[in-house]
Amino acid sequence: MRISNVLAVLLTVGFCNSVWAQSTEGHSGHGGGSGGASNEVSCIKAKISRHNPEHLATVAPGSEFSFAVSGSNGPGHIHVNIRDQPVDVSVEDKETFYLVKGKLPADLKNQTVRISIKAKAKVGKCDANDGFLLKITE
Repeated sequence: MRISNVLAVLLTVGFCNSVWAQSTEGHSGHGGGSGGASNEVSCIKAKISRHNPEHLATVAPGSEFSFAVSGSNGPGHIHVNIRDQPVDVSVEDKETFYLVKGKLPADLKNQTVRISIKAKAKVGKCDANDGFLLKITE
């Protein structure tokens, strides 16, 4: 008789623990528990692509260059520098990306320069910092 009472108590306790564990498993989001949805904005990085002329191409002084920017806030958020000097560029909205065009300064000759590009992202702090090198002839 005593063994059957002990078995009954053990089965009851085991069943209650099992039911309690199952009922609380789906509530992990309450009280700041893990597994809940994140409140942070996901990162959608701005992208710079389609460099023209291509990286390390040889060009004449004053040559035109272009590139595409997607995922950016727009024309006011795209900045181009050569040798830490801002370069005037035109930005054309192509609906899914921006086409950016500019010209190399005519006084840069017989050197390699980097066209440095910064584009602020639409979402999050995922700005793009990129660039490409061009060899300028005389």
